Amino acid sequence: MKVILRETIEALGIIGSEVTVANGYARNYLLPQNKAVPATPQNRKLMELEKAKFELQIAKEREFAEEMAKRLEGVSCKIFAKVSEEDRLYGSVSARDIVDALAGRNIEIEKRMILLSEPIKTTGTYKVPIRVYAGVEPEITVEVLPQ
Repeated sequence: MKVILRETIEALGIIGSEVTVANGYARNYLLPQNKAVPATPQNRKLMELEKAKFELQIAKEREFAEEMAKRLEGVSCKIFAKVSEEDRLYGSVSARDIVDALAGRNIEIEKRMILLSEPIKTTGTYKVPIRVYAGVEPEITVEVLPQ
């Protein structure tokens, strides 16, 4: 089903864009939550009229994201974990651990924003990208140390 987004949804797109989603997702979530409207000719015209408002909101979101990216750029956090003799961790360091370490430094981000391809399983220093907004991905330094 084709719908027009009324707000930015990370997995789908930005406000005002027309996307194709599963029928059930549209009927059961997007439309009842008023996050999207069906892509009919009448709704397309209405969205064109509101386009200026959407562009202003997109500009605000992007400005906020770039400001947050500047704060995150160059941030370093240390995570202590139990290790074996070969410097392999008992367990692993996941996105949740990174969120907790950043929260200790008064930086609030969500777990889904951390782009960690796989959990960290050895000690060392890693560059981890964080998606703040579409196309805005600053990198932080995560240092995993033995406990």
